[in-house]
Amino acid sequence: MVVLLVFGRVVGKVRVIQCAGVDSLPILLKYLQPGNLVISALVSQTIFPTSPQDFKCQPRGILSEEFTTIPQNYQHILALAFAVKEINENPQILPNLTLGFYIYESHMNPRLTYRAALQHISSRNRFVPNYRCDMQDKVEAVLEDIHTENSELVHELLNMYRIPQILYGPAPVMMDNSQLPSFYTMVPNETQQYLGILQLLLHFNWIWIGFFTMNGEILEWFRQRMFPVFSQHGICFTFMYSKPDTEQNSYMTDFLKSFSELYVKMLRSTANVIIFGGQARNFIFFRCTILFMQTKCMLPKPKGKVWIATAHAELKADGMGKCGDVQIFHGMITVAIYSNELQGFQEFFKSRKPSSAEGDVFLRDFWSHTFHCAFPNSVLGYVHQTNCTGDETLKDLPASEMSMTGHSYSIYNAVYAVAYALHALQSSKVRHGERRKLQSQQPWQLHHFLGCISFNNSAGDQISFDHNRELIAEFDIISWLTFPNQSVVRVKVGKISPKAHSAQNLQIDGEAMVWPTRFNQVQPLSLCSKNCNPGYRMTKREGEPFCCYDCIQCPEGTISDHHDMPDCFWCSVDHFPNKNQNYCIPKRVSFLSYQEPLGAGFLLVSLSLFLITVVLLGIFIKHHNTPIVKANNRSLTYTLLNSLLLCFLCALLFIGKPGKIMCLLRQTAFGIIFSTAVASVLAKTITVIVAFKATNPGSQMRKWVGKRLSISIVLSCSFIQVGICTIWLLKSPPFPDVDMHSMVEEVVLECNDASPTMFHCVLGYMGFLASVSFQVAFFARKLPDSFNEAKFITFSMLIFCTVWLSFVPAYLSIKGKYMVAVEIFSILASSAGLLGCIFFPKCYIILLRTELNNKEHLIRKK
Repeated sequence: MVVLLVFGRVVGKVRVIQCAGVDSLPILLKYLQPGNLVISALVSQTIFPTSPQDFKCQPRGILSEEFTTIPQNYQHILALAFAVKEINENPQILPNLTLGFYIYESHMNPRLTYRAALQHISSRNRFVPNYRCDMQDKVEAVLEDIHTENSELVHELLNMYRIPQILYGPAPVMMDNSQLPSFYTMVPNETQQYLGILQLLLHFNWIWIGFFTMNGEILEWFRQRMFPVFSQHGICFTFMYSKPDTEQNSYMTDFLKSFSELYVKMLRSTANVIIFGGQARNFIFFRCTILFMQTKCMLPKPKGKVWIATAHAELKADGMGKCGDVQIFHGMITVAIYSNELQGFQEFFKSRKPSSAEGDVFLRDFWSHTFHCAFPNSVLGYVHQTNCTGDETLKDLPASEMSMTGHSYSIYNAVYAVAYALHALQSSKVRHGERRKLQSQQPWQLHHFLGCISFNNSAGDQISFDHNRELIAEFDIISWLTFPNQSVVRVKVGKISPKAHSAQNLQIDGEAMVWPTRFNQVQPLSLCSKNCNPGYRMTKREGEPFCCYDCIQCPEGTISDHHDMPDCFWCSVDHFPNKNQNYCIPKRVSFLSYQEPLGAGFLLVSLSLFLITVVLLGIFIKHHNTPIVKANNRSLTYTLLNSLLLCFLCALLFIGKPGKIMCLLRQTAFGIIFSTAVASVLAKTITVIVAFKATNPGSQMRKWVGKRLSISIVLSCSFIQVGICTIWLLKSPPFPDVDMHSMVEEVVLECNDASPTMFHCVLGYMGFLASVSFQVAFFARKLPDSFNEAKFITFSMLIFCTVWLSFVPAYLSIKGKYMVAVEIFSILASSAGLLGCIFFPKCYIILLRTELNNKEHLIRKK
């Protein structure tokens, strides 16, 4: 038969309890801290009653006067009993075996603790350590909690015998599991709990926090192991304190003075979140010290801070008023041991009654505490308490006090883990033909099966250990709600799953969170500096932690689109910053189109000048035999007018969405046509000079008089420009392009000249012809007789040169569609200057002063 033997403490006393049906060798069910339990599994031939209602436990000795069993602690006992009941009623787990248990309690006296551990390796009826003359009640596994110095006596002794020890509570931070090969933990280690706290801080954006512990070793461990991890995730610490060193503060007054200084610093800290590190007894001592200082030193209550603690620190619904006001911890958050409601456990719990639970010596204490009454002749009763009638019912208790706690859930799973491991061990022996009795096996044989165990409990949760012999389990996130009557309610608001993806590691219900009253149920902030709004970037404050910073606006052209960005960044090439520099706006596509006013205006002007030129050409053709038309070479006049017609139409190539053909023709057509027009003006001027020189007696210029000279000038000047444009098109032809950078708010569709050198060559050659024409016309302006048009050519070329000299700086300084507009304006203005200065005076004479259009008037001498 299999026996679970338990030894432990029940808050405030040392009591040894013997359960009927099992008369030797207990294990420890040990309340090392309020709510903590240790269980050991032994082997025995004794059959324990299968019904937990048949408890027949008698006190074997009371070593202190006060005895208190709070509801959570009694729940641990029932979780043990409930697990034993289920296993005994399930023939599939331990067939032909019955599971029973002893309960021993030993905490205050280390000698009793050590003796109970030695009893495990002694004979049944004789206390002779390390000597067993029988094979009964042999220890197979021990379930324990090691949060006290006395508990080390147990696990160090049992570890020598390689007895499996299952830790149902959180392991201390300094514990090295690799040095304890016999240990199995039912709760992920404390490092994982602090990593869970880190997830909480990141979730709520709490980056400016404090850390306090009553244990200097824990502070040192935290600085070495966890502080770098927290810092890597952007968490800063405004303080990291532990309680004053008692060796340096030998007197209580010195200790309280030092502690009060730390206490005041914590209250005055700008951090609204404080992590408490340490075990349950450290948390109790911390609360008691605060209460004492508030009473004796008139210090204020630390309200308005969000306390975060690991699974060790829990608020209890009992007796807390004796050691501090629980309301100062209203809104406290703990990363607690995972729990789940077990099927049938609530009914099992609520069915307990003093009259129907014979042998359950814990029930009376629990009953007295819960209903504030005392049983007759009870040494635990108080003078002013009413008598318990036994008719009270647990069904009337709040659901929060009855819900399964993490420690109880771990105890339940620990008992099942031992049972399944024993079952696997026996099944293995049967398969290998070993039918020896259970008592003949050695404890170390259970290790293999315990480490590989995997099963689903009645709540549907999978129970298994990882390679470090730690249970693969989640953490519960508990938010604590307190009341003026010192009662507390634990609210499960989320969970942390180590098996989930990092993005899904934390699941939390923000609406169910409880915050300190100071924040009016609004999530508090805990920052060293105010958030930098979008449009600003952080700049570090010299000599302060990296969480403390100032905010400066982003440089021009850059943005920051989130809070607290360390650097600003540029928008993509097709976007630009908005006015506040907090987001990017898509650039609008820009080109000079016919739909916009500027493009439509140029179209109207261009067509108007074209029509005017057509009218002038018609007038000159109609009066082609008149002296004023014949006087200055009609062929050059028609060539110039046709060139100006094409110049006005050439402006239209620069309006509209750039295309491949348009880009090829735009600059080349403009250069060739304008060069032809300027060459025609130059030919006109030279013709005038040659005509005057030819009239001198014996002049050699007579042979140049005629059409041959003018045609040669126009063709040669035009062919040079044609050659330049041909080389341009063959070498680096212009192409449609998109300019993302020139304009801040626009994406400019343009024609890329591909070769700026060739463009400047075309423009330079045209300017060279214009300057030569201007100089020649300027020297010929004073030639006699009225048919001399050199004066008008001089004015026209002066306008032409002025326009294009102004074009160069304007073209280089303006971007986008306005650069195109400047070139169109220059084309139209210079062409209109030629048209007006050269042809309008002649049209005036042809149309309005016909009497002047005769040979006698035109031929005048000086």
